[in-house]
Amino acid sequence: MLERLIVLVEELSMEAVLDQLLPKMLPETDFEIRRFQCKDDLLKNLPSRLRGYSAWLPESWAILVLVDRDDDDCLELKQILEAMATEAGLTTKTLAGEGRRFQVANRIAIEELEAWFFGDWEAVLAAYPRVSARVPKKAAFRDPDAIRGGTWEALERTLQNAGYFKSGLRKLECARAVGQEMDPGRNTSKSFQAFSGAVTAALVAP
Repeated sequence: MLERLIVLVEELSMEAVLDQLLPKMLPETDFEIRRFQCKDDLLKNLPSRLRGYSAWLPESWAILVLVDRDDDDCLELKQILEAMATEAGLTTKTLAGEGRRFQVANRIAIEELEAWFFGDWEAVLAAYPRVSARVPKKAAFRDPDAIRGGTWEALERTLQNAGYFKSGLRKLECARAVGQEMDPGRNTSKSFQAFSGAVTAALVAP
């Protein structure tokens, strides 16, 4: 049984969202979020951090690494993360196989965190009631993980068109407001579903 989940994230707004989401996903399990300064900082320091965990991580604990894809190749980025964990002596979810206990799961938000907001537009509506409820029906937004031209830029434009953040999107404020309203069970972003699936797998692994 999972007793504690350690989540490693690249920046503050991702931490803010997970602060709101994880209690809904792990109501009876402890968790901690470790934030790095940025994606480059996470990737630079992850090998040593994982080696440290490898020396003492209890069997009932698991680690989840979450990064934005940004402009990286998703497969290559995943391979880099997998290699770091393996070289540290930790068993990844990918290598463990379906239904088996693992120590590390690597997950990628495509192309960035804000895709998860488009995947749960009801949460955005609850936080910012003037936005259009029809946004997810528009062709450009039907697949939250395939929004072109930058996901956070698309979110900023959409919110500004509704009269919010006229001087520019305040990402941390937005992350806290939307994260508070998010329902993990209704998110249509495939990268969010992969993240959620990893959390569930950690919970139920024997």
